[in-house]
Amino acid sequence: MTPTMTHLPHRGVIEIQGEDKATFLQGLISNDIQLVTPERTIYATLLNPQGRFLYDFFIMEKDGSYLLDVEAARLEALLKKLSLYKLRSKVTLTPRPDRQVFAVWGDSVAATLDLPVEAGAAHNGIFMDPRLVELGVRAMSKDSLKDFQATTPQDYDLHRLKLGVPEGGKDLIPERAILLESGLDELNAISWTKGCYMGQELTARTKYRGLVRKRIFPVIIEGKAPEIGTEVLLGGESVGEMRSHNTSNGLALLRVEAVKPQSEFVCGDALLKPYIPVWMRLEDPS
Repeated sequence: MTPTMTHLPHRGVIEIQGEDKATFLQGLISNDIQLVTPERTIYATLLNPQGRFLYDFFIMEKDGSYLLDVEAARLEALLKKLSLYKLRSKVTLTPRPDRQVFAVWGDSVAATLDLPVEAGAAHNGIFMDPRLVELGVRAMSKDSLKDFQATTPQDYDLHRLKLGVPEGGKDLIPERAILLESGLDELNAISWTKGCYMGQELTARTKYRGLVRKRIFPVIIEGKAPEIGTEVLLGGESVGEMRSHNTSNGLALLRVEAVKPQSEFVCGDALLKPYIPVWMRLEDPS
């Protein structure tokens, strides 16, 4: 597959500057800000005090600042949330509408852009997606990347869904989603060694007590695609609910014990056939 590129209009950019920018973020986000360098980008989340998902974003270092690739529709709300925690920290939080977010994916995209095939590897303001290298390369740029075939955001969305990767606002429901149910441990959003951050207690308890009973799975949809939040049934019993979709592919939050080979679920007027992506770790997928 020849690498293709699209602008992601549903994403926006925030710039964080100031001498306290690292310590400011370290106590808030689920990943380790100390990992971020001009050669490495991370994926992270902001949780509420109860450990439920609020926002997800990518953090890149460029010219001494952090650039955050965030959900555009909730960019202002995220700025307000972060501002609540500034207190006396010497940081500035600035929206950057002059920068757009682009995705490039396909065979040999890393080699074409001179990037290692390694999640989060970065240089010159571009980076391998830190969640999964198969997602390709992202950039927060004033101009589009050159020499790639242009395609649509819907094409990238379908690429993401087929890989089974959830996205904030669509699949990660604010105030409800739990990181481990959403696969965000395997997708590199969590540091288990960095120390305290907001919502850490529930996240750690969920992991170490083995309390993950539901997971977000990719599904193949047969029939009319159901709306987000539609109940999923197996043998007449509720076992989950639909998340986002694109044509015949989507994601659904399902009880792990219900996902078995050849399982078919009813969701609205459609049948859902879940599958387990190669990156997902399940103790007992049966």
